[in-house]
Amino acid sequence: MAGKKFYVVWEGRKIGIFESWDECKESVHGFASAKYKSFQTLELARQAYSEEYDDYKGKKIFESELSKEELELIGEPILNSISVDAACSGNPGLMEYQGVETETKKIIFKQGPFKDASNNMGEFLALVHALAHMKKSNDIRPIYSDSRIAISWIKDKTSRSNIQETENNKEVFELMKRAEKWLRSNEYSNEILKWETKAWGEIPADFGRK
Repeated sequence: MAGKKFYVVWEGRKIGIFESWDECKESVHGFASAKYKSFQTLELARQAYSEEYDDYKGKKIFESELSKEELELIGEPILNSISVDAACSGNPGLMEYQGVETETKKIIFKQGPFKDASNNMGEFLALVHALAHMKKSNDIRPIYSDSRIAISWIKDKTSRSNIQETENNKEVFELMKRAEKWLRSNEYSNEILKWETKAWGEIPADFGRK
């Protein structure tokens, strides 16, 4: 089946390997210390589940479409950094975003859900939120995003969403306007980097709903 994934749950209401997101979600949703991950093949899932989570989490055991030469050219991610991501149910739909420490996945900020928004809007807001947050503490660590669109909006200091403003999403549109204003009024030293998903797996800030 095209696009089928397998889910390993190390800690949850039920542990093991699950063949659907619904089964995995039932085990981990609302479970405070849940530890889980998706895989492209059953073999990779079994390999991961055979290890302790704390041993596994720092390893990159996943299927890659890149050649050995391409992987070497991309190199390794900078662990002393932060990562941002967004999740949206529907388009438009309920959107939320967060920023985490890349190495530990410790949550630095988390916002939402916002009504009638898009994933691109969330990715953009997450980057600006990270820039503003880090400027306050003179934190010059790089920021990873897996969204080329959001990164381009940051460079242009403007967003180009096709979502229409309504009473339901008035709040998120106000945040977008404030984010654009912040970009035009502030300088920052943080390098914004593209997270190479094909080489490194899902970005650490991923919401795990794929």
